[in-house]
This record gives sequence, C-alpha cells and structure tokens, in this order.
Amino acid sequence: VVSILRQGDQTRVGSVLTEDADPAALAELVAASQAEAASAPPSRDAMPLLGPGDVAGESWDAPISPTGADVFGSLAADLSTGFDGPDTLYGYARHERQTTFLASSTGLRRRFTQPTGQVEINAKRGVGSAWAGVCTPEFVDVPTESLLRELNERLTAAQNQIELKAGRYETLLPPSATGDLMQYLVWTMGGRGAHEGRNAFAAPGGTRLGERLTELPVTVYSDPSYPGLESSPFVATPISRESLSVFDNGVGIGRVDWVRDGVINALSYSRADAAEFGAAPTVGADNLIMTGEGGATLEEMIAATENGLLLTTLWYIREVDPTTLLLTGLTRDGVYLVRDGQITGAVNNFRFNESPIDLLRRVSQVGVTEYTLPREWSDYATRQAMPALRIPDFHMSSVSAAQ
Repeated sequence: VVSILRQGDQTRVGSVLTEDADPAALAELVAASQAEAASAPPSRDAMPLLGPGDVAGESWDAPISPTGADVFGSLAADLSTGFDGPDTLYGYARHERQTTFLASSTGLRRRFTQPTGQVEINAKRGVGSAWAGVCTPEFVDVPTESLLRELNERLTAAQNQIELKAGRYETLLPPSATGDLMQYLVWTMGGRGAHEGRNAFAAPGGTRLGERLTELPVTVYSDPSYPGLESSPFVATPISRESLSVFDNGVGIGRVDWVRDGVINALSYSRADAAEFGAAPTVGADNLIMTGEGGATLEEMIAATENGLLLTTLWYIREVDPTTLLLTGLTRDGVYLVRDGQITGAVNNFRFNESPIDLLRRVSQVGVTEYTLPREWSDYATRQAMPALRIPDFHMSSVSAAQ
C-alpha cells in the first residue's frame, strides 16, 4: 500500500508491503503506510497521479490462472534421455504466474499476468563441467534435446584440459554471456545519474545521448510486446528508485531503443526527472533484446575462428567503476580453446575486466538473435533474446582457480 500525503507544496510518500492477503488486515496496512508518509522526507519525484483513462488489457474481474507441477510434465519426460546417460546432471526448473492488480484512489485500474519460467542444467563428466539454460514463459517450447546435445559436446571437449595464461584473446560470447553484460548496461542507463555525473552516460554539460559506439547495426531495446518475451505494459512499483517513481504507477510502457544502430539513443527518466531535465519520460519493459547483423549462428562463428576462446557463462559480475561501467567477474563451467574452426579443448577459468560500453565499441561480429537466459541475473531478468558476439581482444585479467 502506497500512501501519498500532500501538504502545501510538499508531498510525502509512505509504502508498506505485506504477504497477508486477509481483507481484514487492509485497514491496519493503510494506517501504517499513512503513518510512514507523515514521517517521511519530502519526495523530489512528486507528480499528479494518473486517473482511469482508457486502459486496454486484462479484465479486472477475470479469474486468476495459477500454475502447477503439471507444467513440467513434458520437460521431465524429455530429460529422461539425459538421466540415462553417463554424465551427472543437476539443475532446476521454475515456473510462476504473477498477477499484478494496480489500483488508486484516482480511479486507476490496471492488471497484468506475468508468466515466468526457466530451465538450468549443469552437467559433469570427469574434470569437465558445463551449463545450459533457457527462458520459457509457459514450458511449451523447451529445446531439451539441443540443450543436452550442447552439454555433451562441451563435456567431450573438456576432457582435453589446457593451461592458458591471462591476456587479451579473441573471444566468442554466447547469447547468455551477452545478455548478462547488456542487462547491466541498460540497468545503469539512468538519465538523472547521467546529468549528475554519477554514471557512465555522463558528458560535460549533459549526457552521451547521440554518441556512436559502433558502425555495426547494433540495437539494444526493450519491448513489452516482443513475441515470447511479453511483459507488463505499465509501471507498477511499490517504491521509488533511480528513474522509477510510485507517482508513475499506471504509466504505459512501450518499446525503448536504448542503443539504436550503434548509437546511444535513450536514457531512463521518471516523469519528474523528465520535467526537470527537459527529456521525455522513459521506462523500460521487463525484457531485453539485442539485434545486429543477424547472419551467423554461434556454430558458424566458431567455424570461422582461427584462434580464440569460447565462453559458456559469466559469474560474480561486480561493478568496479560506475563512471566507465567497468565490470569484473569470472568465467564458469567451460572456457574452450578454438583452433582452425574446431573446439580443441577446455582451458582454465579467468577473471575478466571489461566495460559493456567498450565491448560495443570493439565488437567485430554480431550473430543471430535467439532466446536465452542470462545466468548471473537469472533471478531478476529471464526475458531476453540475444546474439553471440565476437570480441577481438576480450581482457582476461588473471587466471582463476574456480571450477
């Protein structure tokens, strides 16, 4: 429950969350949020609330459609071939349907049901370890056979272990790794932070909007209507945070091209921030898509590699410098040496130091876009479609002993 207290030219907000679904508890919950609002500092993001308007979408009174264990039936059957094999498999599958009801005292009524699903599989054989994962909103299209085939191919290659020093290597980032890096990029594209010099999109006297990063036709965007990755078409948040405001609850969300044809194209702004900085209110959907040249599959990119590395996933990604968006992290569950178009073995893991912005400057090839799951951020971001990327000089800053 969010309470808004307006006194003169000041507005204060109180927000209280609960898991208690008993209607009898609502009065106490409202009173608690009102008390919190009374003691809160003035809100810098205060704006008029939205009214009812013309809202398309789900019926407010439609029955809720729950999920259940039966959704995993076909997946369990398909996985049986993997369980019968020589490798040790483990992992998990998750499915939920979350229905959001948004209502306000101004008459606003909005509702959306969000299905979310993911499958992650780890496989081990001897000294080798491999991972595969995918997002699947309703578990009707899980490519189990291809996941198991990929795991088998990687584990076969991993039986040949090769030691490699740290350094800069031509590196193929699979869609999952691309997704982890691009997701963090978009999370940091706050307009206020850029204007105040707190993030990597700041520039003297303004922001880096309009700056070209690459000549390749790279576009990174969010779109609530993207087929297979549909997400809420309106804002619904219990608290205000960077570039997102409780006063914007109910505001429609459309497609946002964060990077368009290689150029920084958008930053996120709440309505209040947009009014302050002379920008358009911009809120991203809960998904992320990246497109580019779109020609080659990852397998074709491997075949075209003379000497390089193929990653599986990235792990423990942390921000080192917000002003350059320098990130550090570890590779995990398979780094493979590619020679003359063939995977010849697995090398040790590395710590990397890279900025997603710099990677977009240096990327030399963008593969075909496909549905994927960003492993590091899969607790928060499951709806992605990403390409593989070829980076000529990915920085493996040190060798990691992690397996």
